[in-house]
Amino acid sequence: MHFTYCPHCGSQLGKKEIGDEGVIPFCEKCNIPLWDMFQTSIIAAVVNEQNEVALLRQNYVSKTKYVCVAGMMKIGEAAEETVVREIKEELGFDVEAVQFVKSYPYEKKEMLMLGYKAVVKKTDFKLSGEVDSAEWVKFENALSLLREGSIGWQLVKTVIASEQS
Repeated sequence: MHFTYCPHCGSQLGKKEIGDEGVIPFCEKCNIPLWDMFQTSIIAAVVNEQNEVALLRQNYVSKTKYVCVAGMMKIGEAAEETVVREIKEELGFDVEAVQFVKSYPYEKKEMLMLGYKAVVKKTDFKLSGEVDSAEWVKFENALSLLREGSIGWQLVKTVIASEQS
């Protein structure tokens, strides 16, 4: 989000040089800088003990490619808590272990996605209404089902590489 008006007093913002940050929006009335904001979300490669990754179909995202579990962080929620919550909501799994992998800026949606590997026991899926279908996919087949170069593809590629080394 790029500020044009102060969210505190409603005044139109000017510009001010703030140290190493450069020129940024500034409210003269409130005497505060207002940095651009972005949403923070998680994306998770959900893996099991059989070297498989859970891939989802969400037709509102893509009708041809699979995706990983992803979701927005709630205020007051740690990123790891978001991973556990989203996996439980979308797939019905209890997470045994969570490991941070990498952060991914997603400029198209003004978002920062925090990538995680999440370990679960292989059981049947209990899908939420926002997931059209899901399946367990062997590591060697997973990348071909994701959109090449996407954040999900990059995350799964990294997780698979770390499991095979």
